[in-house]
Amino acid sequence: MKNCKLSWSLVVVLSIIVTLLGYKFTVGEVQPSDDGRQAVILTKDERNALLLEMRNWLQNSQAILAAASEKDFDTVIKSARASGMAAEADTPGSLFRKIPVEMKALGFGTRKKFDEIAADAEQFKESNRTVAKLSDAMNNCIACHATYRFVETTQ
Repeated sequence: MKNCKLSWSLVVVLSIIVTLLGYKFTVGEVQPSDDGRQAVILTKDERNALLLEMRNWLQNSQAILAAASEKDFDTVIKSARASGMAAEADTPGSLFRKIPVEMKALGFGTRKKFDEIAADAEQFKESNRTVAKLSDAMNNCIACHATYRFVETTQ
């Protein structure tokens, strides 16, 4: 009987820990911001990594537009893939704990859209299709910037 109580106590403690970790993974480290967006609280290195990722998306978006206008689909494909899911390996793991699940969905969705741009350009080689797909991907960028801001922790 004593072992049974110990086992149930262990189950309860582990369940609480898993619940807390799941909650933290879902909610992230956010607080309301004075501009109406959610402030995501990050360390200096995490914030720099996230800003670099966004700059890369912007640079690759410009490269895709320029290449599509010249019908240079090799560059479209290369630039789109540089922002696709394969680039996720460069994202620091600590960000996943701090970013809310909705923002994670936007980020992964954006990476998938870049992969779709590459695949579509490879298959169809049509500038208008490429531009339309990039326009759709940039809606994720707009949604994220309208919802979140990234604040460096003071600790």
